[in-house]
Amino acid sequence: MSTPTLSALPIRRLTPRDLAACADLSEDRGWPREEHKWGLLLSAGTGYGIDDPDGPGLIAACVVTQYGPLENPGLSAIGMVLVAERHARKGIGRHLMRYVTDSAGTTPLTLHATPNGRPLYEQLGFKTVGRAEMLRGHFTPSSSSSASASADGTPGITTRAATAEDLPTLISLDTEVFGLDRTHVLTRLPAFTDQFRVAEANGEIIGYAGAWPNMETHVVGPLIARDTETAKALIASLGARTDRPLRTDIDVRHEELLTWAKEHGLETVAFNAVMTYGIQELPGDWTRRFAPLTVAAG
Repeated sequence: MSTPTLSALPIRRLTPRDLAACADLSEDRGWPREEHKWGLLLSAGTGYGIDDPDGPGLIAACVVTQYGPLENPGLSAIGMVLVAERHARKGIGRHLMRYVTDSAGTTPLTLHATPNGRPLYEQLGFKTVGRAEMLRGHFTPSSSSSASASADGTPGITTRAATAEDLPTLISLDTEVFGLDRTHVLTRLPAFTDQFRVAEANGEIIGYAGAWPNMETHVVGPLIARDTETAKALIASLGARTDRPLRTDIDVRHEELLTWAKEHGLETVAFNAVMTYGIQELPGDWTRRFAPLTVAAG
């Protein structure tokens, strides 16, 4: 099949029934299958894919997660952009991305780009507005830390498991910090995460975080916190309750948290560029937004 034909193949919406095909595509590119994450993204977002013209399965896929009002989203996050290895560098990824950007209309877009993917996104008009540092490792608590208190003994901050009664407060806090409503994602976190915890001070919820299973690790995200000390408390409380390595993607502007995390067993794995299309910077308050749920969902 010729390259021009491949780069003009029809693109369709994916459904949860495509989960195995998406995982197969991840595996084809040397990524983990990540079926748990694919399941969340296909239910909370909109998947797009290109069927393999030579048989069952997909040769390309991505997921778009919208935030804000359903009828007029304020932001769409693009993630899991994959093209089968045997069809790489034939214009299929560009074809899929152009379809997504055209379909977005006036809705601004964002994505996290690897060094390999960044040149394509720049050619399509995306601009780099920040960086995220991926960390991974077994969390080692300080001698003064405990599972119920904040890391390094920060006074006045405690953590506990989130309850159903906390959800309205968490949605309100998250909307304020993220800048747009993402209720459809937050309401899925109790089932998606292995741990879903809140931080409190003087009886007030001042942050929250989740830890969800991804292959052999627990990914820390989302991580929303009043300040760095609160973020430390949440990470420490999550790390104290798992034997798996932690993995997270922290905005590089949070230098103090990054230094602290590395002092507690986490190491740098990679850097990704945070890119936008149609806006100069992301909405919300970055000073309280420490880590995303996943880089695939902004």
